[in-house]
Order: sequence, then C-alpha cells, then structure tokens
Amino acid sequence: MNRIQVDGVDTPPLQSELKAGRTSRPSVDKRETPVQFSVSMISTLVIALFILTFNLQAFEIPTGSMEPTLLIGDHLLVDRADVGPQRGWLPIMPNHTIQRGDILVFLSPAEPNLHLVKRIVGLPGDRLRLEHGVLIRNGQVVNEPYIIRNGSYIPYRDDFPSVSPTGADGLTPAWDSELRLHIREGALVVPPESYFAMGDNRDDSLDSRYWGFVPQANIIGRPLVVYWSFEESADEYLQTSPSDRLAHVTRVVLHFFDQTRWSRVLRLPR
Repeated sequence: MNRIQVDGVDTPPLQSELKAGRTSRPSVDKRETPVQFSVSMISTLVIALFILTFNLQAFEIPTGSMEPTLLIGDHLLVDRADVGPQRGWLPIMPNHTIQRGDILVFLSPAEPNLHLVKRIVGLPGDRLRLEHGVLIRNGQVVNEPYIIRNGSYIPYRDDFPSVSPTGADGLTPAWDSELRLHIREGALVVPPESYFAMGDNRDDSLDSRYWGFVPQANIIGRPLVVYWSFEESADEYLQTSPSDRLAHVTRVVLHFFDQTRWSRVLRLPR
C-alpha cells in the first residue's frame, strides 16, 4: 500500500485525508505557458523601447574640445531624464542635482539647434576666474587633472575675466555686452539657474568664455557611456555633400574592425 508523509508519521492515505477533513486534490502546474512567456517578453521589449525613446539619446563627438576625455568619433548614449528639466508627465524618473565637474550635453546659448558637450565648472553663485589658464573658484585653485593645454597664451582666454576681450577673441555680440554685468571684484559671478561650462581641451574650446552661461532650460542630459568609438577627424564632419557622406559610410563599413577604438567601447565619460 502506498503511503504519504504527514507530520513525519507514516499514515495510510485514506486515514490521513479523513483526519484532515478533506479529500485529495490534483497538484497545480504553475509553470509559465508559451502564451504567458510571449506576453512577458513583449512587455519587457515595450518597456525597454519606452526607456530608449524617452530617456536615452545618441550623440557623436565632432570636435576635439573635450579631449582627452571625449575624442572625435566617440558615440555617446545620453540620459535625458537624469539632469534635464523635470518632466511633469513622468515624475517617477530620477532628476539629479547638477554638480561641479559634471559633463553635460546642452543646447548652445548662441545657436539654439546646436548640441554641445562640456564640463560644468561653475554653479549658480560661484565666483570664477582664470590666472594663466588655472581655474580659481570661490578663491580656491581647482584641481583639474582631466584638462590638457597646448602651451600657448591668449590674454582674454587665459586670464578671464580680468583681461577685457577684443574683437579678435570671437565673443558673441550678446555675451560681449553682457559679460561685464556679471563681474564682481575681478571674478565672474554665475547667476541663478545658470551654469558656466568649459572644455577639457582648455586652449582649443569655444565655451562659456565666448558665448556665456548655460541656462538650466538648455540642458539635455548627462552622458552615460561611450557605446562606440571610430577613428575620425574634424574635417570629416565638415564635409556635408552627398558624395562626402557616401565616402564616409563606405570607410566605416570597410574599416569598422580595424579603426574602431575598441578600448573606448563601453567607457564611462568622467
């Protein structure tokens, strides 16, 4: 006679069921059916597509103003919900406070449709100045191990803002007239809801020294990762004719493996 285990005591099946006051029931198979599995996979893909569509955006680096942190030909994924304006229709997404040293993508204050990527060196209320290219913030020298310099000296660029700009310095007209309004005791004071941004390639970067503050509303997001990097030059991005684009695509296809910078793939921009 077959027996079942009840509380560690061997009991005939019929007696055990009678003592419990119940009848035997078939076991339930809780394994996921093919239909349930398909629905689960589709839901996952929809959620992933939603995140990619509304939170992430791809950008590529066309200039060397952020070298050596970001190189020409780096392709970035940028989190648009991370530090951009809070979206009322999606309140559950994180919205982090911008900090000094953050690398951000934003719309140029001078050209509304131009996306830029720079490092934030000044927050609202910060007092900034440069002495021979060395950044001094709120009276303290800032350690910037990520920057590079080429050894040249330009008075306005390197002793900003104590040296007045000239026409040769290339300031936008709006910033040229506004700059002096923000100088206090030889330092530039960052106004509310604005940021001061500079490139890591400090001597070869058109940044806040030339077009002014970055408004909070212009910020797109924070770069998350370099998902691909291809050896390119700035000249290739200036060539916009159909034949030039075709030549560029052909080069990428032919040299994808040998000119991809594999060591930079999945690198975190810091």
